[in-house]
Amino acid sequence: MHYASLLSSIKNRRNVLHITQEYLAEISGVSLRTIKEIESGKGNPTLETLGELADVLGMELTLVIKQPNP
Repeated sequence: MHYASLLSSIKNRRNVLHITQEYLAEISGVSLRTIKEIESGKGNPTLETLGELADVLGMELTLVIKQPNP
């Protein structure tokens, strides 16, 4: 999954769950400013931040090793 798609997935999942950015900040421990930056595509969240958001939103982060091109 590409970076922009990942950030979009977080916003979409929040909307599906009818959670405001403010409430997501409160329950995840991630600042409102960071959430706004992530959702606008301007943020550069750490893996830890993404994990905290994913956990609260019922999502799972998976890292996959790329296969070398032949």
